[in-house]
Amino acid sequence: MPSTQHSILLPLLVLIPLLCGFGVALLPKGKNAVVKGFALLSTLVVFAASVCLCLRFDWSGSAPGTPQFFYNAPWFTDFGVNFRFGVDSISLWLVMLTTFLMPVTVLGSFSAVTNRAKEFYLWLLVLQAAMTGVFLAQDLILFYCCFELTLVPLYFLIGIFGSGNRQWASKKFFIFTLTGSLLTFAGVMWIAWKQATVTDTWSFDIPTLTTFASTQLSRVQQAWVLGALMAGFAVKVPLFPVHTWLPLAHTEAPTAGSVILAGVLLKLGTYGLLRFVIPMVPGAAVTYAPVIAVFAIIGILYTALICWVQDDVKKLVAYSSVSHLGFCVLGMFALNTIGIGGSVLYMINHGLSTGALFLCIGMIYERYHTRDMNELGGLGKRLPVWSTFMVFFCLASVGLPGLNGFVGEFLTLLGAFTSATLGWQYTAVAAVGLILGAIYILYMLGRVVMGPVKEPEHYAGKVSDLTTREIAVLTPLAVACIVLGVYPTPVLQSLEPAIHNITAGTTLVLADRSSDLKIHHGDHGEHGEELSMGHSTCFSPLRELSVLRGESPATATEVAR
Repeated sequence: MPSTQHSILLPLLVLIPLLCGFGVALLPKGKNAVVKGFALLSTLVVFAASVCLCLRFDWSGSAPGTPQFFYNAPWFTDFGVNFRFGVDSISLWLVMLTTFLMPVTVLGSFSAVTNRAKEFYLWLLVLQAAMTGVFLAQDLILFYCCFELTLVPLYFLIGIFGSGNRQWASKKFFIFTLTGSLLTFAGVMWIAWKQATVTDTWSFDIPTLTTFASTQLSRVQQAWVLGALMAGFAVKVPLFPVHTWLPLAHTEAPTAGSVILAGVLLKLGTYGLLRFVIPMVPGAAVTYAPVIAVFAIIGILYTALICWVQDDVKKLVAYSSVSHLGFCVLGMFALNTIGIGGSVLYMINHGLSTGALFLCIGMIYERYHTRDMNELGGLGKRLPVWSTFMVFFCLASVGLPGLNGFVGEFLTLLGAFTSATLGWQYTAVAAVGLILGAIYILYMLGRVVMGPVKEPEHYAGKVSDLTTREIAVLTPLAVACIVLGVYPTPVLQSLEPAIHNITAGTTLVLADRSSDLKIHHGDHGEHGEELSMGHSTCFSPLRELSVLRGESPATATEVAR
């Protein structure tokens, strides 16, 4: 049975990095080695705690996608606000991604950050606490506080430790994300107020508000709430056309900021879409899924073409994140198990491979102090170890079969292809983005890694290959990419109960609409029964396809499994 006991592990995952961050500020000045060691130890302790949580989590599927390990402490009880934490399989995998990337990021920053190290690691640990709080929060106010708190440390990380245009990049990032988040907060607060007028009791419990919104709001009200929610989460993803802050922020951020921004922070937007948009307003999600998918596809193709003409290798990888996350949103609004499962796996895979690419680029920047592909070339001869990692993570990013990127891309496109809301047309256009992605990544590799050696004049012949520390930074990421590429089944199976819980409302909406369509067209008899059966079990698109092929329901169920 699922564990629902009062567990202190969840708040500890937030409190440990927060307290350790302030502990860094109390360390003596001029002791950078002590500061770095303390920060690394702090992130390793949090990672160990998250592993303990994984080991205690009920992966058997007996829990119907509901959160486990509840922790509830009073906050503003008169208004129904509490420190309420819980974790399901989706949020747990994203917590694991966060706690896994943080030690890697801290270790990778040892040589990059030499000035104001205390401030750097303070903000990095506070950022970890806020991101983890977003994934664990079961109270709306707590979620919003953690969601907005992520802006502050990243603002300082970019504004203080970034490169040339860092101040404008930090301001643009802050303004874009804060403005969108305020609109989202207004939407969810309206739901809480509406619920309070019905029950005479304020509650900010996310499952309670989700149940109320999905069952009590009219279609028009759901559409307005959808717009409010998308305003904040689409900026955070980011989704076209509100993506323009991301390439600038990535390019100007320090390496650690880029790794965390790509690896975890962007996932706060996609997680918000999963946790709020789809379950809270299922009717509007079904209605407007094709519109959202169109914006996702535009982002996939538009930013892929922009990548093709970049000379700054870091800016190329930054724009590629917009393209990759377009696939993530496309699979999510397929509104079926395959698409959403692929979308969550895509979040994890993107965090690993793109985070690793930013680390590789940061290592080159430390050596040559340039990211211009016109000044770099043939590094495979000069830096063979670095080039091996670079080629590996680029191939993972473009979705080479056997590596992690392939599984997520395949499932998101398959989910869109078999979706009751989208279809093959969306899949065909989005698939062009895969071809463009392979072109710009391989073109970049050809210029930087292959060909004759080209180095900036001041550094020609003076640069050494990766150190033992840098190899230790990249190796865990490479291993994770291989494991998820070869055997993603345990992750996908663990996600199914949570996905069923999230898509319960959209499933009912699709079933009702298919029934209305059947009655409207007078579809009776065998064809009508098959259509009704396909939509009544639309949790699994594979089962729908099997039924439409004329297979028995039992056979269809086995295929879906």
